[in-house]
Amino acid sequence: MAARYALFDLDGTLTDPKEGITHSAAYALRHFGIEADPESLTAFIGPPLLETFPMFGIPEDKLHEAVSKFREYFEPRGWMENVPYPGIEGTLEKLQKAGISLILATSKPEKFAIRIMERFDLAKYFTHLCGAPMDESKAHKAGVVARAIKEAGITDPSRVLMVGDRRHDVEGARQNGLATVGVLWGYGTREELETAGAKYLAENLGELEEILLR
Repeated sequence: MAARYALFDLDGTLTDPKEGITHSAAYALRHFGIEADPESLTAFIGPPLLETFPMFGIPEDKLHEAVSKFREYFEPRGWMENVPYPGIEGTLEKLQKAGISLILATSKPEKFAIRIMERFDLAKYFTHLCGAPMDESKAHKAGVVARAIKEAGITDPSRVLMVGDRRHDVEGARQNGLATVGVLWGYGTREELETAGAKYLAENLGELEEILLR
């Protein structure tokens, strides 16, 4: 039975935000005198910032300051240092034409998510664009997914699949009774997604289409 709804993560699923997010993270960490390996900063892609900064030595009482510094870089330019994955628009168009309602469900602050989706002309494929509030303490994936389900009027979770690249997508979906397609072109590993309990794994866009349209 084909999915009727597909909830999509943004970072690492629809677009590759590596440059903008790692630059923003490095900028924030340098404010505290911390230099980090640029590749290690991909840890910031996906989870809420408040979960990631402690991994780099930011104490609890400085977390909101770190988030503020991150956005000091991200808001004017970091959000533009981003690119859609090749072929993603064609896949979205195909799914939309097949009658699947596409919904964005991202832990990124909603105002940035909408800006990115409109910049790349992807918003037109989605019925709802749901992100987190600017308050990072409310950016947990389960809450975003719950809101997306409510706004879309979804009543049958068996006809819904979450599509994402990190364990947070899988866990947030599961807490709302949804199964997940873990995509392997993003920033989560196969092991991470399998351990989190993803029902399906997609190596590429063709496999994703097969899973959603079967």
